[in-house]
Amino acid sequence: MSQRGGSRVRRLSALALAATFATGLLAAIPDAVAPVRAAAAEEACGVGVMARLPGPPTAFAEMGWVGATAGSGTASSTAKLPTGAGVTVAIIDSGVDVSRPQLAGAFASGSESLIADGERPDGLGDPAGHGTAIAGIIAARPSETSGVVGLAPDARIISLRVFRDTDDESAKAGFGPDAERIAKAIRTATDRGAKIINISISDDIDTPALREATAYATERGTLIVASAGNRGTTKNKEDTPRYPAAYPGALAVSAVNTNGMPTYDSIHGPHVEVAAPGQDVLTASTGGGDCRYSTEAASSSFATAYVSGAAALLAEKYPEEGPEKWAYRLEATAARSNPDARDDNVGWGVIRPAAALDLRPDSTTRGPTSPFADTSNAAFSASTTTVTAQPSVAGNAVFVTALAVVAAGLVLLFGLGTMLRRRTR
Repeated sequence: MSQRGGSRVRRLSALALAATFATGLLAAIPDAVAPVRAAAAEEACGVGVMARLPGPPTAFAEMGWVGATAGSGTASSTAKLPTGAGVTVAIIDSGVDVSRPQLAGAFASGSESLIADGERPDGLGDPAGHGTAIAGIIAARPSETSGVVGLAPDARIISLRVFRDTDDESAKAGFGPDAERIAKAIRTATDRGAKIINISISDDIDTPALREATAYATERGTLIVASAGNRGTTKNKEDTPRYPAAYPGALAVSAVNTNGMPTYDSIHGPHVEVAAPGQDVLTASTGGGDCRYSTEAASSSFATAYVSGAAALLAEKYPEEGPEKWAYRLEATAARSNPDARDDNVGWGVIRPAAALDLRPDSTTRGPTSPFADTSNAAFSASTTTVTAQPSVAGNAVFVTALAVVAAGLVLLFGLGTMLRRRTR
């Protein structure tokens, strides 16, 4: 090899090494940043960490809701807006931490633990923290010491504790989520006067006991609001029906991100009826203060809680209408690109509580089949609309990284080509 040829090879090797280094550096950026974001969020959620985060929750603006604001002292200070007063919401979950100041005065009688795992038998303990977060979204009272406020801050809650946690240890001990136990809790909540039942749990198996319990609640004037499913917390990743959300009478909820778009994080399908915000959710944490959950990916658990809160507002304003009409109001007024079509990702769209409260349903109301009037001639378009689910934040980071790597490669190749042309000349 000539000296000139060897020099050229050395230059090419140096450029290739630089390209490899640059690609590796860019690809490592999301991995370096992501744990920092996660740690920052978790710092405000630890047991004993009484954090005060600014409120009200951003989900309010995302749903077009003004409602009660944090720091107003009491929920009733919000003039002439429904606050869920007189409505009992049952939370079938991991329990609710009764010691949270945001939930002081929020409990109705009737809470109970349906598992004997050594925790409080009254359902007012919550080692997992999931149920406490749900309760804060629905019924946290405004306070000067907390940025958290519920969508229905005067609603009363019943905690029916049906699981300890979702980890393998809890499952092996018999304290994981169980369809038969959830079915029993549904009947118990109905018998104890709950008008709204929040179930931020889902199962891909159709269980007769769960189906019958859902029908039992619906027939007695109780609306079940249930998660349509999360892909990250199930072994079955397919877009298949989830229960009790997919049963007749239940309102199935998927989640959207902070941009109001569906993401791959939720299970989608024909069973989805509405959607709500489920990312970067400000609520109460068990044993601690304010917390922002799901900062990286949208969760249908929290979206379900927002729909339950909205349903409580409707139950206060229209107590005579019942579950079918409350659900219809939320579906008909949900934000969607085509008012005449639903979508498997978001159902009839993202809920708008204020619009649902203000709706005067008649034969011209567009959207789902109405229990109020014949709306068969209301639709202007019979076309279907598909809203494409977006990747989660982690997926976006990978996509941006890929673009950066490609761009870096193109720049280096352009520089290499220029050097070779000059060398040839």
